[in-house]
Amino acid sequence: MSRLRRVSRGRVSAAAAAPVGARAAGRRRAAQRFWQLTEPELDRLLAVASEVDRVELKLIVPAHAHESTCEALGVDFTRARRLRVCYLDTPDHALHRNGVVARIRSIVGGPDDAVVKLRPVVPADIPRRLRRAQDFVVEVDGMPGYYVCSGALRARLGADDVARVIAQRRAAHRLFTRRQLRLLSSRLPAGVRPEDLVMFGPVDAGRTKIRVAGLDRRLLVERWTYPDGSRILELSTRCLPAEALRVGARTADVLRAHGVELTGPHPTKTRATLDYFAGVAAAQRPR
Repeated sequence: MSRLRRVSRGRVSAAAAAPVGARAAGRRRAAQRFWQLTEPELDRLLAVASEVDRVELKLIVPAHAHESTCEALGVDFTRARRLRVCYLDTPDHALHRNGVVARIRSIVGGPDDAVVKLRPVVPADIPRRLRRAQDFVVEVDGMPGYYVCSGALRARLGADDVARVIAQRRAAHRLFTRRQLRLLSSRLPAGVRPEDLVMFGPVDAGRTKIRVAGLDRRLLVERWTYPDGSRILELSTRCLPAEALRVGARTADVLRAHGVELTGPHPTKTRATLDYFAGVAAAQRPR
């Protein structure tokens, strides 16, 4: 009798495994409505996500759809938090090429901040002391068709620190902490010091968080406006690594229900800003 029970239990387990496997496959198919990756790429994404602190899902909205997207989602930038953003790099973008982003932000109504970000980064290769630092965050940044793992070391600044640096156009490296400068210096080309970096910016930005029907978390909407009036509109939300499939699927469904198409990949805000101000500098050089 005990043998029959053991066989019976085995059959029940095998039968139960099929629906579980079907549900998992269904979740993957649903998640692909956002991620739009090949199956091997999705496997790699999930493997990397298991080693990070959080996942951020992003969508750059095409310029022709900015107005319609804001109208459909009920975005009101008149009450948005205002920021001014600058990046630091060499004139030929050597930092960016070496996988480093150095950024400072002036935030109206809140403390300014400075961040040094490594992108891409392999979580297992991050020094243990840095990985355990309270102000260091490892995350996956993903948009349709593309994802990258990054590690960011952030520092809070005084309310007017960045505004003063922008006005003077110099000494921006002094806004970074010693730990940030060490991290930055480890990726600088030979012969280049932090004080040699030039400023790319500022870009005026507005950001607001909204609730969208059907989504169980807030959506962050950022609009960056460049000096020539051109703009970048980005939608984003964050989730725990274990939620990447579910949140990806739900975000895609909700956005599409509001008429927002998920297209990508598009240049990041960092890349777009460096390119824009490099073009401005080139145009101003005497011929």
